[in-house]
Amino acid sequence: MQRRNLLIGAVGAGALGAGTLGAGPASAGSRVRRVRTGLDELVSSGFAELAGQRVGVVSNPTGVDASYRHLVDLMHGSGRVRLVAAFGPEHGFRGSAQAGGSEGTGVDARTGIPVYDAYGASQARWEAMFTEAGVDTVVFDIQDVGVRFYTYIWTMYTSMVAAARVGKRYVVLDRPNPIGGRAYGPLMTSAYTSGVGLKEIIQQHGMTVGELARFFNATFLPAEAGRPVDLHVVRCRHWKRDALAADTGVPWVMPSPNMPTPDTALVYPGTGLFEGVASITEGRGTTRPFELIGGLATDFDHHWGDRLNARNLPGVEFREAYFSPTSAGQKPDLLNKLCAGVEVKVVDPAVYDPIRTGVAMLVEAHKYPAFAWRRDSWDAVRPYWIDKLTGSPRLRTQIDAGADVDDVVGAWAEELATFNRQRRPYLLY
Repeated sequence: MQRRNLLIGAVGAGALGAGTLGAGPASAGSRVRRVRTGLDELVSSGFAELAGQRVGVVSNPTGVDASYRHLVDLMHGSGRVRLVAAFGPEHGFRGSAQAGGSEGTGVDARTGIPVYDAYGASQARWEAMFTEAGVDTVVFDIQDVGVRFYTYIWTMYTSMVAAARVGKRYVVLDRPNPIGGRAYGPLMTSAYTSGVGLKEIIQQHGMTVGELARFFNATFLPAEAGRPVDLHVVRCRHWKRDALAADTGVPWVMPSPNMPTPDTALVYPGTGLFEGVASITEGRGTTRPFELIGGLATDFDHHWGDRLNARNLPGVEFREAYFSPTSAGQKPDLLNKLCAGVEVKVVDPAVYDPIRTGVAMLVEAHKYPAFAWRRDSWDAVRPYWIDKLTGSPRLRTQIDAGADVDDVVGAWAEELATFNRQRRPYLLY
């Protein structure tokens, strides 16, 4: 099959070189059909999109096909691709590092190709790595979880900027958004950008990585890189925007050590906010991270869950829970200590709203005297981590002032509507 027969005209960002590969929008009833990822489509084409290119891969353990075969291993054994390097994000190329860590630079034991440590790499470092590796085309294939503060999308963004600056092609192998295509939550503001939110997008962005790449290419790259990157998206087949991970049949591989299941991803847009609370753990190191939330049993108790259940939040119930986190994250005082709190039980995903739920949990937790926002001494100007997670001080100051859930949630209605309009031209499904 010739490459020109696989390419479909760009939608919305055509002037910016955003081509697409694969099937059109799924038909009604396709929820029962297994989704084919961009990698599946690439393999079935005989790697036509990459013919004659020196390829560098940005990936991690999630970059597998329907038979759990990794992209790098498939390329290496294909005889069709000149694979020259891999680039590992947070947690590393093979996924062995904890949050905030990487595996370092070395040689992949299976393929013998160099693996560069790309976690936290500056633009200059990305450009140097691409030049040193001698790549013509950069391929991105990582399973995202649909939340602004999950860092893989920023690995994609920074590597896109670098590729544009040094004149490399950029190919995104698309994957379903495991929590669906609905956008929700507050907008990042320019004053609070950081490694957990480099650009002004909504907290639960509701986009696939391919759609985000198209949005980034049109919205941010012309200013930051001086031009858009030569972007090509290999589309999924059969994905619908209302489909969750369980609807797709796509194999789930842990994107990071504390994202073990699609259930974790479903709650993460809301309970991930507890990374911004010093006195409460997100259950890292337990079998239910981000579903188990609690503080020291001397400070928190069963009333938290009782008050949350009394709110009758849609699609969710709360179980009184006691546990001991075995991974500290940024909260060493809670490591291996008995914590009391709740287990978040999603009983109806169709109506469950993770961010509204997370806000309700924060509002009720704030009533305990031991509640304390996490402060980072290394950032004197913006010391509160919750502000970086939510995009501004607004949520924190509202909750501190006694605002209830409707007030907090209502504050982002206008910016959410604007973002939905802005993203529309770049949606593929």
